[in-house]
This record gives sequence, C-alpha cells and structure tokens, in this order.
Amino acid sequence: MAKTYVEVLSGASSFLEAAGKEGFAIEYLFLERKGWDKTQWLMHMREEISEEEQRVIKSDLDQLMLDIPPSYMLGYSYFLNHRLKVNQHTLIPRPETEELVMTCLEMSSVSSPLRVVDIGTGTGAIAISLKLARPNWTVTGLDISADALAVAKENAQLLGAEITFYQSDVLNAVNEPQDIIISNPPYISKDEWSLMDQSVRKYEPKGALFAEKDGLAVYQRIAQEGPALLKPTGMLFLEIGFQQGKAVKEMMQQAFPDKSVTVRKDLSGNDRIVVVSNMQ
Repeated sequence: MAKTYVEVLSGASSFLEAAGKEGFAIEYLFLERKGWDKTQWLMHMREEISEEEQRVIKSDLDQLMLDIPPSYMLGYSYFLNHRLKVNQHTLIPRPETEELVMTCLEMSSVSSPLRVVDIGTGTGAIAISLKLARPNWTVTGLDISADALAVAKENAQLLGAEITFYQSDVLNAVNEPQDIIISNPPYISKDEWSLMDQSVRKYEPKGALFAEKDGLAVYQRIAQEGPALLKPTGMLFLEIGFQQGKAVKEMMQQAFPDKSVTVRKDLSGNDRIVVVSNMQ
C-alpha cells in the first residue's frame, strides 16, 4: 500500500527518538532537500511519497544514526539568514554566535568606517555578517586553519562580502590598529569533553573547539596581543563558555585597565559574551 510523506517521516522520527537521537532532524533534512517551507509541507504531507524519496530518507536516517550533523549532510548551514557552506574543517555556526554579532552591531556606530578583525573566522560567519550589515567597514578574517579559510573565502565570495582573509595564529598576522576585535575562539576545556554532544565529539573540528589551560588559552593570547592592536576608542567582543565569565572578565580588565569590561548573558540566561569598551 502506498505511503504518504507524513507516515514515512513520522516513522523515521520515532525510530530516531527511540535510539535517543533528535527526531526532528529527519524532517528538517527532508524539507531542506525539497526546498519546502512549513506551509508547503502542510499542503503536501498527506500525498504519496515516491520510492526514490524514501531511499533518500533512509540514507539520511542511516547517517543520523551515526550522529553525523545535518548541516554536514547538507553541506550548508544558516547564520543570521545567510546560507553558509560548512564542512568537516569548520564548526557549524551556533545561535549564540549570532548574539555576539548582534551585540557588536548594536554597540557600534552605523556611519563610522571602522576597521574590524575576526579571530578564528571558521566559515566566515561573523566577518561576513558584519560586512554585509556594515558595508563601509574594513573587515579582516583570521584563522589558523588553511582549510577553514578556504571555506570562509568561498562563503564571502558567494554572499558578495568583500573581506580580507589571512592565515594567522590569533593576531600575529595583524599589524594595523583595529576599531573592533571580535572572536568566537576555541574555549572548551578537556574536562568538558564528556559533556559534549556525540555529533560534536565525532565530527566537528577539535582545533576549533578545544583550548588548553581550562579552555582559556586563546583568551590569554588575546589579552596579551590585543592591547597593542586595539585603538584607544576600540571595542572587543568575545564569545565565552558559560562558566568562563569571571575568569575572562578579570583577564580582560587586567589587559585593558582603562576600559569597561562587562559580561552579557545569552537568551538561555548563561554568561556568553564579554564586552570591552569605553562605555561605563
């Protein structure tokens, strides 16, 4: 007997949930592959599904059972409504990082042609989003990984964002003073490994996730190198782990004694962003 879309996808979703996986992932993948929004899904969900479509769903189900992230299966992810290529050399952009970008934009002048550097650019999500929102800014993206930079360059080109990218260990490729330094650096400590989601542990690049010294190593480098490269009027925006607010705030206050250092919470109520600015 012929099956409908909703029957097949409901069965696949239940199968995933019974195995302790995210059930919605299979529907998300299906809708992305079909190019359907929620309205189109509601219109078509009770129609007959083809054998070929069932084969695609089965293939996706097999990969989800191996904890492969849906974004890697599709080859792209979304960040502030921008579609970005992702692969195993880049982290999948997170909603918390969208909050980092929005904080930076909210606190920055719209008209000033600022000079901005993004440390650990990965897919280029931060740098690209800033450049597209503020076309008069001069934006530079840095990453230690040549493979990640290749993805970032491709994303910038596809989205029409004019950005300069350099391979760089933290700030060592930068020699001009910056108005804004922004970063979502590796900040997970080795102790937190067991708490990570299986898909993250198995597939996302560990160099973009983990840092030495309880996850604080890159912040220490930014605290050392940042003061010489941040203009007196400049600002620093850092994404942090939810337990790192106090440590990173103290570190940045020592590095920038004349500036105001604040910790902001994300939408889940966790410490997530450290802002170094001249605003009291």
